[in-house]
Amino acid sequence: MSIPIYQVKVPEYQTDVQPDFKTIGAKIDRCIIKHFLDQKLAIRGIGSQDHPGKSTDDLIKIIKKIGTDRYDPNRKGDRYENVENKQIDIFALDFKITEKGKYLEQFIEPFYFWPKKFGEKPIKLDVIILYDRAKMKKVAHKYEGRNDIKKDGFVFKEPENKAGAIKGIIKIT
Repeated sequence: MSIPIYQVKVPEYQTDVQPDFKTIGAKIDRCIIKHFLDQKLAIRGIGSQDHPGKSTDDLIKIIKKIGTDRYDPNRKGDRYENVENKQIDIFALDFKITEKGKYLEQFIEPFYFWPKKFGEKPIKLDVIILYDRAKMKKVAHKYEGRNDIKKDGFVFKEPENKAGAIKGIIKIT
């Protein structure tokens, strides 16, 4: 099965100034709603600048082949600690896609503010991976130093066929 790639042009999405999260998110959401209405998805966003030496197109090729952007287990920032040391294949947010849903605004904002909190450059999302929620299992976990239970961890139900869980990929240009 071929994985569809959708392209959404958002020229105003830059990170040198605070982006308009709502407007940019709405543009990407329209693509999600158009192609995935009434589906349950786990949505993962990544920025190619977090993958030195890899272009957006390189990352998309890797994702289509192995089912995830987590291609190098030794890459800094590619694995996240959790108190229970549970296996987590990816971090994503899950949604049932509705006509009036708002999804990407929730991704763009933390990718802008979180790195700045640590003196790093904001991350511009340029790849959105849409996984079939039925092919993923949620892993509740805790981060070091926090008491809240996070529900953004997932493992693939068929780890030998991670690419088979992908419903589509959005390339943001």
